[in-house]
Amino acid sequence: MKFQFQSINQLLDMAGHGFYVWSAVFVTLTVLIGLIVRPLLQHKTVLNQIAQDLAREKLRKNLAGEGN
Repeated sequence: MKFQFQSINQLLDMAGHGFYVWSAVFVTLTVLIGLIVRPLLQHKTVLNQIAQDLAREKLRKNLAGEGN
């Protein structure tokens, strides 16, 4: 079995291009993770807001029913 790189140092260095390659990989992974995590967090926030709105509406109806 033949490998492209003989050692980890060669893999990281990539003939002098390692900094650019690995920084591009890092930026790409960071963006992809952000694109996954941010909507999940927003979803949780929206569900909490909906629950608060429903509780507020229920309280309003209860108070309006007592006033009659």
